[in-house]
Amino acid sequence: MGLSEGSLPGIYSPNQLSQTGDTELTNTCLKFSVCKKSFSQRSNPNEHLLGHSNEKPFKCSVCNKSFKSKSNINQHKRLHGDEKPFTCSFCSKPFSRKTYLNIHLRVHSNDKPFKCKSCSKSFCQKYSLDKHSLLHSDEKPFKCSVCNKSFTDKYYILTHLRVHTNEKPFKCSFCSKTFSRKSHLNIHLRVPCNEKPFKCDSCNNSFYHKSSLINHLLVHNTEAPL
Repeated sequence: MGLSEGSLPGIYSPNQLSQTGDTELTNTCLKFSVCKKSFSQRSNPNEHLLGHSNEKPFKCSVCNKSFKSKSNINQHKRLHGDEKPFTCSFCSKPFSRKTYLNIHLRVHSNDKPFKCKSCSKSFCQKYSLDKHSLLHSDEKPFKCSVCNKSFTDKYYILTHLRVHTNEKPFKCSFCSKTFSRKSHLNIHLRVPCNEKPFKCDSCNNSFYHKSSLINHLLVHNTEAPL
């Protein structure tokens, strides 16, 4: 059912406005008493009025998520498709929403408005700050349903769950060996490249893994690097 003039608290119809004696508004606009915003008779105030209600008449046909406005569902539909009309002028990376582009632009401008109160570290996004702030607390809101181990971040628990499922989505393009974490794959990839970034300062031996260097340093009775 569509919304009509005067159908919800907070909206005046032209007839109601005439009773207030406001001749400037009579028969020319609809006015909301909730937020005092006015609309021309030629425009449709229903979408704005939905912002003051819990009604969400616009439903996504892909995931059934509901929205209050047509513009919001149109933005959401881009997540299911390949449409990314907003492009970064610096690196040409495309985005589905202008807000995502604006957040991305901080990478190029080095704008980090979200600052940690504990260590003064700054971030481009509030989400990144919230995620970082958990490191300064004992809060671990993400709990594994299998072993009850807790984590500070959703990404960490998703990675941890692969221990229980034995899922290994990261495959080596050289030998087809699979890994549960991308970082493990990156370490493995050093082997065909013969890349050994961890070097002993005492004898110049090099190692693929940091753990191998730490074990080797015991030979020299040298303190392991942090």
